[in-house]
Amino acid sequence: MKINDTLITTTTADITTQHLDGIVNAANSSLMGGGGVDGAIHRAGGPSILGECKEIVERTGRLPTGKAVSTTAGDLPAKRVIHTVGPVWYGGERGEAELLASAYTESLKVAVADGLKSVGFPSISTGAYRYPVAKAAEVAVKAVARFLAADTGLEEVRFVLFSEEIKGYYDAALANLEGLEGLEGLLEEE
Repeated sequence: MKINDTLITTTTADITTQHLDGIVNAANSSLMGGGGVDGAIHRAGGPSILGECKEIVERTGRLPTGKAVSTTAGDLPAKRVIHTVGPVWYGGERGEAELLASAYTESLKVAVADGLKSVGFPSISTGAYRYPVAKAAEVAVKAVARFLAADTGLEEVRFVLFSEEIKGYYDAALANLEGLEGLEGLLEEE
């Protein structure tokens, strides 16, 4: 799917192997690494990522849910890692959708501010934070589409997903936006 001049794609792959300007890390608020995507990015990228994360936390404190910051990509093929904190799922009644949308939007703002042209996202909050994948995919795709409707200069946003099953949810969410009516309806929701 294309919005303005930005291509939105999905793939099943290891995000640490992606040759993109930036990749997004589904981090925890301490930025100290952890399990899942967060641990994989820290392991593959090496100690320079953790070093910059420590400096950020010392300077500004823990990263709030829905916000994003960037660091070096260390040994990864990407140029930058954008760290964002998604919400823990509590049943959908504690603003989880808004916080998840913010995590995607803030990550894209950081990518644009860093001059990146391509960025890869994992499925934020759907692992240890238990956000239902189908709901998360809808929120993610809508947040990205809304952001890209402003014509940001990004060339590609890629959802880099862990399995074909998860990719299927993101493909379905993208299919729901296909066509002019879908995008117009999405933008009218704002």
